[in-house]
Amino acid sequence: MATKAYAAFNAVDPLGAHTIERRTLNAKDIFIKIEYCGVCHSDLHTAKSDWGPTNYPSVPGHEIVGRVEAVGSEVSKFKVGDIVGVGCMVESCQHCHSCDEGLEQYCENGFTGTYNSKNSKHGGITYGGYSENIVVEEGFVLNVPTNLPLENVAPLLCAGITTWSPLRHWNVKKGDKVGVVGLGGLGHMGVKFAKAMGAHVVMITTSASKGEDAMKLGADEVLISKDSEQMKQHAYSFDFLLNTIPVTHDVNPYLLLLKLDKTMCMVGAIEPFPIHGGVLINKRRNIAGSLIGGIKETQEMLDFCGEHGIVSEVEVINMHEINEAYVRMQQSDVKYRFVIDMKTL
Repeated sequence: MATKAYAAFNAVDPLGAHTIERRTLNAKDIFIKIEYCGVCHSDLHTAKSDWGPTNYPSVPGHEIVGRVEAVGSEVSKFKVGDIVGVGCMVESCQHCHSCDEGLEQYCENGFTGTYNSKNSKHGGITYGGYSENIVVEEGFVLNVPTNLPLENVAPLLCAGITTWSPLRHWNVKKGDKVGVVGLGGLGHMGVKFAKAMGAHVVMITTSASKGEDAMKLGADEVLISKDSEQMKQHAYSFDFLLNTIPVTHDVNPYLLLLKLDKTMCMVGAIEPFPIHGGVLINKRRNIAGSLIGGIKETQEMLDFCGEHGIVSEVEVINMHEINEAYVRMQQSDVKYRFVIDMKTL
């Protein structure tokens, strides 16, 4: 079916209006009218071919919230009118070890991204949420709590799960001292989640003004990483560090903050890092990474958000403002996530 969308046509020109074809519903498919779609740095990187050749025209968007308008004949978990979400994946092989464990994001045969992925099952290239609607298999659709504002829910489908998953995997609990490194789309969710889990949350930043913002979001303390005396005072004291900085940087000063056997998890940057082996060896420290989360885990995150009233801080924009939003996003001029009102498409 013909569907209005916004697409990147090449790596240089602005995004613009486009028409795409959505597949006819199969037995296990759900047809979703998109109401809001978050804007992720991944959208920008894909539009600009920063992560390898993009399949143009490309329709970004993997923080999708909408309503079910139709369901296939074998769909059992959703009905017309339900408020639902779609995140970064729309398919995986469903038979490898990772998929069997509910960790579809680590599918050994490669998951199918919501956009710019070859669709092995249905053919063609996937198109994302900068569009009127989307068709997704039931197993990759999520229930959205009805007590939360939908525009603020959309970024939970990427920024939310990207920070929730490592906090849960490394068993952050009440009384732990948790540092969130960097305050942006990811970092602000890390602060909210860690606080709701009962941790003593420290925002680690180079910016005093961002520290003030973090306190408003729930952080208990601020550590200015450029201040060597502050860094020394906090040495060997953290139970977990969530590093959300989106570019390569010197991670060694942060590793020195960890206690014996504790971990810093990287979720922001997909780039090489210089690591001093002695910093790891001296306290048997760990540095790790984490990629979004599985479907079951994402549903648990959404349910937790519904119970605790947790949402993303957003600035809602019209569809035609997306190119300006990309420029502002590169300048870190958003608190903390852009969300497109798809009625403006």
